[in-house]
Parts: sequence; structure tokens; C-alpha cells
Amino acid sequence: MTTDGRLARGERTRTSVLDAAIELASVEGLGGLSLSQLAQRLPVTKSALFAHWASKEELQLATIEHAREQFANVVVRPALQSPRGVRRLFAVHESRLRFYADGVLPGGCFFANAQYEYDARTGPVRDRLAEVSAEWLATLERLAREAVQLGDLKPGTDPELVAFGVDAAGTAAVYRSRLHEPDRTYALSRAAVLRLLRPLLTDPTLLPEE
Repeated sequence: MTTDGRLARGERTRTSVLDAAIELASVEGLGGLSLSQLAQRLPVTKSALFAHWASKEELQLATIEHAREQFANVVVRPALQSPRGVRRLFAVHESRLRFYADGVLPGGCFFANAQYEYDARTGPVRDRLAEVSAEWLATLERLAREAVQLGDLKPGTDPELVAFGVDAAGTAAVYRSRLHEPDRTYALSRAAVLRLLRPLLTDPTLLPEE
């Protein structure tokens, strides 16, 4: 029981540290993330953090995985409860906008910021960010392909192009909402995806009006 208690406390500490790391990196950048920085913000010593991550790079990679799981839990999985086809694809976009609008992270989006920060670098951190980005685009493409197969989108629709457009509208919302009026930005992003999808619909009632 004592060992189990220590393991549970260790896992809670690890989770709380990674929660803080995502929030901090969304504002300060993933490159500036350090064990010392986190130790100053949390009731935990730097030596205790070293028990979980032996280096800055290990911490950065763990933060990426934690952010990936957070995004999956808060954005993707709830949207997958929507009916299959184009409604599910649009639900993912709306869920993503809701994640930003709710201010879950102080910097808006961990991945948009980290990918911009690391796109010209090399190494394991950049490589893992690229893999997660590709995974997200593949999810959107799969949902678009399902919408074509189910007959929601017209035959000949390019799922990759649809996925690119949906992602681009969401990414634009991240950056614009930090500098311009957020509610208007999210409304424009929503309208942009509806205008992308509506000409491709076989049944116009499948999606809401703008």
C-alpha cells in the first residue's frame, strides 16, 4: 500500500507539472521550457523533477505527449460523438474553436505556437511535433473521406484538400484571435469552413447556416 501510495503521488505530481508545462509553453514557447522554470512555479523541487525527466529535451517531449492527449480528450473525442460523415468533420472544427474560445491555455494553442517555433529547427522535438501535426491532418482527412464514402460530400471531393482547408481555418483563428477581436475571429473561422464544405454537400441540410 505504501508503495502504491508513492506511485500515485508521483503520477499526480507528474501530471500537475505537465499541465503547468503546457500552459507555460503556450505563452513562453517550448524552447524556453526548463525544469528550473517549473520548479519556481510549483511546490516541487528541481531534484524531484529530475526524478521524472533527466533533461530538458525529455521534458519537452513529455510535454508534447501530454498536450496531444489533452487535445484528444477535449477537442477530438467529444466531437466524435457526432453522427458520422460531414457533421462529425464540422463538429471537430467547432470543438477546436471552443477549446480556444474557452481559454483552456493562456497562449491559445500549444501546438500552433510550438510548430511555428520549431519548424526551421532539427532534432527529436521538431520531429515529434511534425508527427503530431501529420496525425491531426490525417484525422481530418479520414473524416472527410468518410463523408465522401457515406455520400455526404460529392463524389470526386478531395479529402486531403478539405482537411487542409479545415485545418487552415482553425490555425488562422489561433493567430488572429491573439491580436484581433476573438469572437469575430472564431465566427469568421466557422463561416470559412462552412463555405468550404457547403458547395460539396449532397444535402444542404446536413450543416447549419452561417
